[in-house]
Amino acid sequence: MSRDYPSDLRYTKEHEWARIEGKVATIGITQFAVESLGDITLVDFQVHEGEKVRREQVLGTVESVKAVSDIYSPVSGTVLKLNDPLQDEPGTLNEDCYDEGWIAQIELSDPGEVADLLSAEQYEEYLNEQQA
Repeated sequence: MSRDYPSDLRYTKEHEWARIEGKVATIGITQFAVESLGDITLVDFQVHEGEKVRREQVLGTVESVKAVSDIYSPVSGTVLKLNDPLQDEPGTLNEDCYDEGWIAQIELSDPGEVADLLSAEQYEEYLNEQQA
């Protein structure tokens, strides 16, 4: 199984990605997660802009015809922005999970946490191990 996971992103074993730009992490869910869920019908945020979150805290949930899945923050920090349009257009995640379908932007409180995230290559290896 080979997919094209953007190499400029960092990944978690829970299938979130983070694009790190300076002290800001843009967070989303991976193509693997989107394909596993199927047609996404609802995005529900459980945090608010300005709220401090810790790594592995639930940011919200994604609901599809198959399942409901939590979205975890891969980093600790302050929520700068939520992608509110996803609440009206959850299918954006199915169409473009790496750009238009981002979930949240978080200002990093501990940039060192980024080192704990997986590279695209490590994430793909992890997926292959899980499928074996």
